[in-house]
Amino acid sequence: MELNFGYVKGLPPEEWQKLNELKMVYDYHKSSNRLKRRYYNGKITLREVNLGIALPTDFGRLEIGCAWGAKTVDVLAARSMFDGFVTENGTKSEIMDDIIGRNHLIAEYNKAVKEELKYGCSFAAASGTKDSARIKFYSPHCASALWDASEGRIDCGFAFEDGRRDESDIDWSPEHVNFYTSTDTWQLDRDGGTWYATQYPHDFGEPMMVAFIWDATSGKPFGRSRLKEPVRRLIQGYVRTVANATIGLEFATSPQKYLLGVSDEQYDALVDQRFKQYVGSILYSTYNPETGEKPTYGQLAQGNIEPHVQMLRMLATQYSAATGLTVTDTGVINDANPTSSDAIIAQSQTLILMAEQLNRSNGDALHRIARMALAIEMDMLPNVLPEDAQRMMAHFKNPAMPSLASTADAAIKIASAREGFAQTDIFLEMIGFDQADIRRIRSQEQRARGEQILTEEFNADINRSVGEVHPSNVPDQPAGGKPDDAVDPEERI
Repeated sequence: MELNFGYVKGLPPEEWQKLNELKMVYDYHKSSNRLKRRYYNGKITLREVNLGIALPTDFGRLEIGCAWGAKTVDVLAARSMFDGFVTENGTKSEIMDDIIGRNHLIAEYNKAVKEELKYGCSFAAASGTKDSARIKFYSPHCASALWDASEGRIDCGFAFEDGRRDESDIDWSPEHVNFYTSTDTWQLDRDGGTWYATQYPHDFGEPMMVAFIWDATSGKPFGRSRLKEPVRRLIQGYVRTVANATIGLEFATSPQKYLLGVSDEQYDALVDQRFKQYVGSILYSTYNPETGEKPTYGQLAQGNIEPHVQMLRMLATQYSAATGLTVTDTGVINDANPTSSDAIIAQSQTLILMAEQLNRSNGDALHRIARMALAIEMDMLPNVLPEDAQRMMAHFKNPAMPSLASTADAAIKIASAREGFAQTDIFLEMIGFDQADIRRIRSQEQRARGEQILTEEFNADINRSVGEVHPSNVPDQPAGGKPDDAVDPEERI
């Protein structure tokens, strides 16, 4: 994939310089990103792993499938379960829910977090107009950025907007690029060999682009990949051991044989019918007419692949220590037999801590990009958004993924100790209901409550109507049939 901006018509010199710095960063990381992608896909050739034996030319291009790279990324990414945003008072933001639904944000985040762990970082950018905010995620294969250490954020960045982003197509080059700075979003379009820039200014004070970073250090502000060099070396060890075991297995199942005391003519005849002699039920020969010696047939000792198996087990243990995966995740050691859900959680403790770290980092990035999207949606600046939007937080499900039984038991115990907890959405989440189920439950509860209120009001109206004509409300009358007030005063005693 070639990326060459050259002269960009309409772009100021200062911005053009930043754009070319971004291109240099992109080109610098392009080959290493391609390498990480190959290890994630398990496409490692034998020539890369140094078997220690002389291989035929074509044999070196053979690929040994290895899912360790994908496991390293996918298992941790699966524990980062983004579940939307909540305000400070614990409620959902309707406007933010609209943005999430419109941009398929939860599903797109699941893709972006894999890219983040695969390469060390991924990116998100906000765009759009009032009532139509957009959030898009980008892989380092189609985006690049410069870091502002003093502000602790991106200084500027770009992302391809073309539909084709597959780096395997080396002859393709982008034609639409978004360039993000602290004051503008530039839309760069190529017509023939010339690039044209369209300016869209803003007052956000920072680029409308946010980085999702894994395992950052002061020297590597854009993070480090889960498939870093030591991990790739262990994957190479796996491929090398599997290849050696495969070759050894061929010798073990077809051990070398020998035949002594035959003449040259007899040997040539046997060689010409080698397969027949191997699979035939009868093997026959005569004595050597030159020496009179009877032929001697024998077989070398069968090879043993057990050392290769032990090597794989050792590599699996080392890989578990380097990545935080359990040894059973490697598919080599399967003798682990946890006795309970607590035992399973204990085995995955390192991975759980990594997932919590990932959620904290990504939660901050999601909050920043959500504020930008809300500001665009509401046509205002991020710093003047309502207070509930300012304090909005990203919500993630429990990365420990405890069993439903243990979670429900904990929820019931909390509800018994804290009054009113059983009526909250958190309680429903803990006992196993997802957001769709919770909405249906709340809707049914609201409907039932409305029906109850209508019934109570209806019964109250009936009681009032009956009470107006009830005999108890009629004044007492004397025997003569007149009310007491109607009796003549002179007739009273």
